[in-house]
Amino acid sequence: MAEVVQFSAPGVVEVVAEPERELRPDQVRIRTLYSGISAGTELTAYRGSNPYLTKRWDDDLRLFVEGAQTFEYPVSGWGYEECGRIVEVGRDVDDLRVGDVIWGRWGHRTDTVLDAEYARHRVLPANCPPIIGIFSEIGAIALNVVLDADIHLGETVAVFGLGVPGQIAAQMARLNGATVIAVDGIEARRDTAAALGAHHVIDPLSVDVAATIRSLTEGRGADVCLEISGNYSALHEAVRSVAYSSRVCAAGFFQGDGAGLRLGEEFHHNRVQIVGSQISGVAPGLRHRWDAFRLTRTAMTLAATGALHLEELVTHRLPVRDAAEAFRLLDEGSREALQVVLTFESES
Repeated sequence: MAEVVQFSAPGVVEVVAEPERELRPDQVRIRTLYSGISAGTELTAYRGSNPYLTKRWDDDLRLFVEGAQTFEYPVSGWGYEECGRIVEVGRDVDDLRVGDVIWGRWGHRTDTVLDAEYARHRVLPANCPPIIGIFSEIGAIALNVVLDADIHLGETVAVFGLGVPGQIAAQMARLNGATVIAVDGIEARRDTAAALGAHHVIDPLSVDVAATIRSLTEGRGADVCLEISGNYSALHEAVRSVAYSSRVCAAGFFQGDGAGLRLGEEFHHNRVQIVGSQISGVAPGLRHRWDAFRLTRTAMTLAATGALHLEELVTHRLPVRDAAEAFRLLDEGSREALQVVLTFESES
């Protein structure tokens, strides 16, 4: 039997058995090495605040509507930051080998079966540490924010929220030719951002962020702000910090009502544009060239070539049997925790 991490109820995490899937001739079997925990989306399921747990998502209308919820507890197989090693190959597969490391998304489970067509495009280069593979989806999310931001060479970009996607977006903005200002209330996260190339770091608990950013930009404000914390007060500060008639990209998974967001102030008076950035799509002007796979592949290529530094974001590795402790660590807001990773017996 395989095993999978399950949210049995809000705040309750268990590792439960699930049947192993049969291998078809055109598939490969993967034994998971590492599975990263998303401190945004997954915590909403852990806490019970995710709207999919209280409302139904209508795909046709693209609306949350009242009625039976989309998901209900127990919820199994969440997670989208996985890498694993091929341990079995279907008889019709001739271009993949036992031992190849595959990145992708299949949830916090010990084993999975993937179509060879999916796996063959997601082989991690042999010279890369396997743990890099967990960053494919979260890297794509960060890249999508940068594309939505439409950053130009020589511009100043302020990143609000230095969790994992914020750290990656800050690196990507710098690669895109921007001067990067990184904003977070946790000193360790600011230190990490500075070590990975941010030009300025700001503690929002000790200074007026918008005034500080204007002092760094000759009074203009940031050319674009990226809000990746999911905190309404941070979104408001991003609006305050951006230049007149400029853009804020909001990518955080906001929960509940928007306390702290005062749209009658700078948003209204400075003609600020707020753009929602979410991984279900790309900017309209890029749809003919970009899709979800290109986003993930680009993130992995940047990591494999050393342009992105991702392994430095991993702060905790816990065996999958301690999944409850891993989620508790993130839920309680440990100031030391950044990327928490579940490890599996097969990593050796």
